[in-house]
Amino acid sequence: MVRVATYFAMTFGAFLFWQSMDRVHVWIALHQDEKKERMERELEIKRMQAELMAQAKESES
Repeated sequence: MVRVATYFAMTFGAFLFWQSMDRVHVWIALHQDEKKERMERELEIKRMQAELMAQAKESES
């Protein structure tokens, strides 16, 4: 009986472990996606600033 209970407890523990790892992996993937999108937006802003600065210099001369 103790062996069956130990086996059940270990199986249940493994299940909980894998479920938590699944959630951690999903959280990490979402965090990386948000970071990538933020970096892309910052690059777009820098590109637009450079373009506007070039247009301002062009219109001054």
